[in-house]
Amino acid sequence: MRLPAITLVVLLATRPAAAQQTRVVTADDYAHAERFLGYNTTPLVFGVGVRPTWLAGGRFWYRVAIPQGFEYVLVDPAKRTRARLFDHAALAAALSRAADTTFDAFHLPFTQLDLAADGKSISFDVAARHWTCDLTGGGTRCTAAPRKEPLRNAVYSPDSTRAAFIRDNNLWVREIASGQETQLTTDGIKDFGYATDNAGWVRSDRPVVLWSPDSRKIATFQQDERGVGQMYLVQSRVGHPVLEQWNYPLPGDSVITTIQRVVIDLTGPKVVRLQMPADQHRSTICDHVLCGGRWADVEWSPDASRLVFVSTSRDHKKEQLRSADATTGLVREVFAESTATQFESGFGRVNWHALFATRELIWFSERDDWGHLYLYDLETGRLQNRITSGPWTVLQVLRVDEPSRTIWFTAAGKEPGDPYFRHLYSVRLDGTHLMALTPAHPLRLDAEVSDCEPRLSRSANGERRGPQFLRGAWRRPGPRRAGVRGGGDRRDGDAAALQILPRRLLRQHGRQRYPRSDRGDARAGQALFVDRSRSRGDLRPLRRRLLLGRRDPALPRLLQGGRL
Repeated sequence: MRLPAITLVVLLATRPAAAQQTRVVTADDYAHAERFLGYNTTPLVFGVGVRPTWLAGGRFWYRVAIPQGFEYVLVDPAKRTRARLFDHAALAAALSRAADTTFDAFHLPFTQLDLAADGKSISFDVAARHWTCDLTGGGTRCTAAPRKEPLRNAVYSPDSTRAAFIRDNNLWVREIASGQETQLTTDGIKDFGYATDNAGWVRSDRPVVLWSPDSRKIATFQQDERGVGQMYLVQSRVGHPVLEQWNYPLPGDSVITTIQRVVIDLTGPKVVRLQMPADQHRSTICDHVLCGGRWADVEWSPDASRLVFVSTSRDHKKEQLRSADATTGLVREVFAESTATQFESGFGRVNWHALFATRELIWFSERDDWGHLYLYDLETGRLQNRITSGPWTVLQVLRVDEPSRTIWFTAAGKEPGDPYFRHLYSVRLDGTHLMALTPAHPLRLDAEVSDCEPRLSRSANGERRGPQFLRGAWRRPGPRRAGVRGGGDRRDGDAAALQILPRRLLRQHGRQRYPRSDRGDARAGQALFVDRSRSRGDLRPLRRRLLLGRRDPALPRLLQGGRL
């Protein structure tokens, strides 16, 4: 009978000791951890990240961080040239004079700009003024005009002369130059409005529309949410809370959202309702009609006479491709595909495309358990040929060049090695001339596509490489080094790069074996970039993912602690 009492005494005696071992997290601990968050570490790195703004002729410009601040760079891949977009010092001086203030050459007060077609001027917005700077003549000159605020929640036409927006459940359009507004629809009511962006789990006041290439027609729909169940959200705030309420269909509901497709001809205007039953509020790649910021599964013909689209069933098991006459609303069934599981038309991007000039259709399907491309007759719905095949998967169709009948796309699993690595390929529409455009062992691939032809942007060792011009086979570019702010010259300054890798990787490096990362999409170690000029005894590490490809030639240099 005494044993339980002794046990209780022992437990009571050990509890204070265990409590003393508990570490108290202090404000200093939180402050130390905060130094590793993105807004503190990002300013320490320069020379990485290329987000191109494409121009005519395949050129592009981008903004990138450098030790002094930020610079704007113009690249012409065809000529293989790279230079600053403008004289930064001259622009800063001219803008300072015109604005009666002081601007630094590499800390200009804008991040986005418009380059004139002739390249002789740029325009941008700063606060309430719109600036235009002439880059030619005896020197840079800048003039200002009142800034015209863009129409909120509007979708602009391809020629930028009109903007479509929603007002009182109806679709309107505004002429940008004059400000004149025209009501395009008149029968929109609550829960049965036009171009409504509401999937329940996501919603906005921006219209869901697709302008025709000539900016004279709009494809959209009238969304029927009548009788759909409601979702409620109480917004807490100082004082009385606010109750939000909107339509939100849930699984198992008998009444769900549907759409009635229409085409609006702006001359009139005239609303043409497509002659077909209401469609489910779905697409081939998401549970919304708006996927990735644009209306999915809808394409205009170049002359705006036809509209090709895909209707998706509520359970994503059946896809019906249809073609509609934009003038009469007559709809023709082209072909359908069903699956026992769930149909997806691509990996984060719709992969089907209509080729109106040749009346053909590129279609994506996983019918043989691998995602591949097929070529169909757009008029008869008959399969003409397979474009790709084999035990590997097409991920994203990046561009189709109809004159050369060539497709550029990314895929995974075709090359030996890690099946998660993405490769860039090209292939003819008849399935011939399949060509790998990236090395056998890429690290991480991002491809930017211009209106002219693809340009490759390849991440290596955690760096995003500048776009490389593609002509036939891809050639491995020379090493491009990133750096950290401070330390002067990138080769001889104090800014050094230290590589921190798992001990297991260091032990196995001689046998070229690498541990798989927790993400599963690459083999990774951890890089630690150190800015000694800002350290003051504390190295202020910046952790970045270092993607290491198998037998990557950069690995030995990094393991030796080489300077960047």
